[in-house]
Amino acid sequence: MSATISFADLGVSEAVLTALSERDILEPFEIQALVIGDALSGCDVLASSRTGSGKTLAFAIPAVERTDPNVKGPSVLVLVPTRELASQVTEDFEPIARAKGLRVAAVYGGVSMGEQAKRAARAQIIVATPGRLEDLASRNLISLAKIQILVLDEADRMLDMGFQPQIQRIVRRIPAQRQTMFFSATLDGDIGRVAAQYTKDPVRHAVASVLETVDEAAHRFIPVPDGGKVQALVELLASESGPTLVFVRTKRGAARLARNLKARGIPAAEMHGDMTQAAREQALGRFASGRYDTLVATDVAARGIDLDGIRQVINFDPPEDHKGYIHRVGRTARAGRTGTGITLVMEGERGDVGRIASRLKLGNEFEELGMKVPAPRLAYTSGRGGRSTLRRRPRNRF
Repeated sequence: MSATISFADLGVSEAVLTALSERDILEPFEIQALVIGDALSGCDVLASSRTGSGKTLAFAIPAVERTDPNVKGPSVLVLVPTRELASQVTEDFEPIARAKGLRVAAVYGGVSMGEQAKRAARAQIIVATPGRLEDLASRNLISLAKIQILVLDEADRMLDMGFQPQIQRIVRRIPAQRQTMFFSATLDGDIGRVAAQYTKDPVRHAVASVLETVDEAAHRFIPVPDGGKVQALVELLASESGPTLVFVRTKRGAARLARNLKARGIPAAEMHGDMTQAAREQALGRFASGRYDTLVATDVAARGIDLDGIRQVINFDPPEDHKGYIHRVGRTARAGRTGTGITLVMEGERGDVGRIASRLKLGNEFEELGMKVPAPRLAYTSGRGGRSTLRRRPRNRF
């Protein structure tokens, strides 16, 4: 679709077209081509799109085009799950917002509340995490009374992280008559019910199913002996050059692994929730600039990483489930580029990782090195008359 339609065809203004061209953004990606026209017309939008599909501009362009620069105070509110994503989305907004005379402000925890509130009060567009925004609003440091456009970005992640109560309280503070755009990796189940609560007669668009992983990425599963992951990781990093994102499950694990890599002569930055916002931004900056080729991060800290140049993602610790795998490996092979997702698998992890691979139709890749995809877990349950019956039992929802 993006090859046969232009931003101008979608109704994007000359000022925004120029700003996009200056960033070498010349043709819309599929999700942008699907959404922008409906969003510019004022429709509520429900969009399911995987990580790296270009969804930020799908809502940023219509939001900028439909916002009056002469109105004082926030008119557009974009809610995101993490501080890093708030910074990234703000950065994506700023060039096109400037082209239309609009201000953008990021609102998230870990920085001075007073200065942040002042900047937000002067901006027409706010990109915020739910917790900090609710805090500012409850203290009357910011008004949401003039919000005309509400965007929920990575809504499924916000729900997974427990933000729904804060989002509900925020939504009650903004006008009922508004445009709402809802972006999520999936619109099924609980997330679909939440989407229905916040939108009116929405237009639905989908680019990829939650069961699909990044098509452009290569996938490798490497068996390692117990206690051998650090050595395997060092060998991988030594054999492959280029920016590498390494995922671990815990904050302590991120700090410990970064220290181990440095001790072995591999410069590595760490990024996790116990770090201050300034320290996290510094680590990401060093990684983005190429000073460090390796960034060790936890899932939550890495949700805002949106860098096109990440060559490979390595799962040092396996993800919790298939959605976690998609999120992690989605940091590479972005915007049409190629990349590799590698998972290190110890003996005791083969069952869980094998089920993730099977769910994502990566069983062949998993079995290439002699690891077998396990059968679905079975459990005995009581049937009619007390008889035992055998049923399939999913584990961790994959």
